[in-house]
Amino acid sequence: MSNIDWIVLFGTLISIVAYGVWKSRDTKDMDGYLRGGSDVKWWAIGLSIMATQASAITFLSTPGQAFNDGMGFIQFYFGLPIAMIIIAVFFLPIYYKLKVYTAYEYLETRFDMKTRMLAAFIFLIQRGLGAGITIYAPSIILSSLLGWDLKITNVLIGVLVIIYTVSGGTKAVTQTQKTQMAVMMGGMIIAGILVITSLPTGVGFGDALNVAGKMGKLNVVDFSFDLKNRYSFWSGMTGAVFLFLSYFGTDQSQVQRYLSGKSLSESRLGLMMNGLLKVPMQFIILFIGVMVFVYYQYNQPPVFFNDTVKEQVYSTDYADDFRGLESEYTSIFDEKLDAVNQLNAAMKTDDPQEIEQAQALVNSIQAQSDEIRNEAKAIIEEAVPGAEINDKDYIFMTFVMNVLPVGIVGLLFAVIFSAAMSSTSSELNALGGTTTIDFYKRRVKQDGDDLHYLKSSKLFTLAWGILAIIVASTLSLFENLIQAVNLIGSLFYPTVLGIFIVAFFFKSIKSNAVFIGAIMSQIAIIVIHYLNVEGIAGVFTMGFLWYNALGCILVVLFSFIIKGLRDK
Repeated sequence: MSNIDWIVLFGTLISIVAYGVWKSRDTKDMDGYLRGGSDVKWWAIGLSIMATQASAITFLSTPGQAFNDGMGFIQFYFGLPIAMIIIAVFFLPIYYKLKVYTAYEYLETRFDMKTRMLAAFIFLIQRGLGAGITIYAPSIILSSLLGWDLKITNVLIGVLVIIYTVSGGTKAVTQTQKTQMAVMMGGMIIAGILVITSLPTGVGFGDALNVAGKMGKLNVVDFSFDLKNRYSFWSGMTGAVFLFLSYFGTDQSQVQRYLSGKSLSESRLGLMMNGLLKVPMQFIILFIGVMVFVYYQYNQPPVFFNDTVKEQVYSTDYADDFRGLESEYTSIFDEKLDAVNQLNAAMKTDDPQEIEQAQALVNSIQAQSDEIRNEAKAIIEEAVPGAEINDKDYIFMTFVMNVLPVGIVGLLFAVIFSAAMSSTSSELNALGGTTTIDFYKRRVKQDGDDLHYLKSSKLFTLAWGILAIIVASTLSLFENLIQAVNLIGSLFYPTVLGIFIVAFFFKSIKSNAVFIGAIMSQIAIIVIHYLNVEGIAGVFTMGFLWYNALGCILVVLFSFIIKGLRDK
């Protein structure tokens, strides 16, 4: 990167940290630290909720997801508005009525302490892993692109977040997230405009849409019903609804965002804002990925997008084989470029037969290109054992570094760092608060004063921050980073949501029944996932988003069965 890019990057990051520390300098009690003083306006709540969910993984992985698989991932968010309405109607009034610091306090009122502890413990496990991933995910990409050591990148992101989160708590998180959202969305919109203007002369926006559509990248909705399909209309309107109910309704990193609102109405408006704007936001990010795909139909892409791994291959005995594939990939690209130009010309004639022939030719050559990419990945796997052969998460930032102008490159890196900081700060804030309120204050020291618990919250937040850095330094890449986050959530969220669903809607079920039912459900989901991974699940084979519905239903079902057995 140029000196200007470095200035833009670090200037943005330092300004965000300083702003967070300054705006929360007067936080001196637990209410201010964990609920931000309960005076946050609805639009700030909405931005904070969006920023918490919009991690660096969103901006790294989502364009790559669209580059490879098209716009279908947007279906994952179709159920979000429904979930927001349910939470606003049923969850929020109870939280506000009880004036809780954490969502899990309610469970002790409804059931007992052990059920509260179980839900809080599952949250700590799931979100503790999640905090490590939200640091690690951008770190591994950024360290490769910038040539930094991975541990240094982990520590840099972690320390920046720890500084203002420990200092100001919820208020610092909320204040910085307003700035971070402006940086994130401003940077991505600029990137989207520049992707389109980077297309060759004579290739307009309409031409780009035609190419993307004919190559299958604009297929937004899939109505086919298949449990193995991760992203379809049905998984988005069922499994994803349960996931969003769990995440926004029971995950303290989100609950803490809207508990800081001035009133119940303000918090509801913040949730509705998130429900209305999140889908368009994800659509824009996915669409940018599709436009990057179109850009690379006119400009030679690399056969593999992770340059660091490629350099390792060049120093092995497989170098000649890999370079041979690169040469073949270039030759096929020249053929495909001619075919794409033919497709554009055919679209202008409006002749269905000519368009169909041109489309078939383009997609046939694209299939050959994809096969060569797969062969290149196979060589990488042989040449560099243990190397990550999935390069989806490198596609967008490779485009940024190679194509976009000076200054914008630094801004886009600032977007990734800002996103990592925004989501991680919410997680650490929630982890520290939950540890203090649900465990330390409830079980260890019940007679401390407000100042004592304030200091304890800061120490626990610091401890979780250090642990997140350690976890980030020991992780390995999943198939795709954004899928990794959704998978971890789908394994643990359903149990917690099931407990809350029983608490809200099935008053006859008592603590012991739901406690045992929750444990049984959690074990069942882990077993089913293991069988799926091993390929021996049989009739239970399903995409992981379906775990969210299944796990929640199992908690309710098991609770009723246990209640029935105990009543006999």
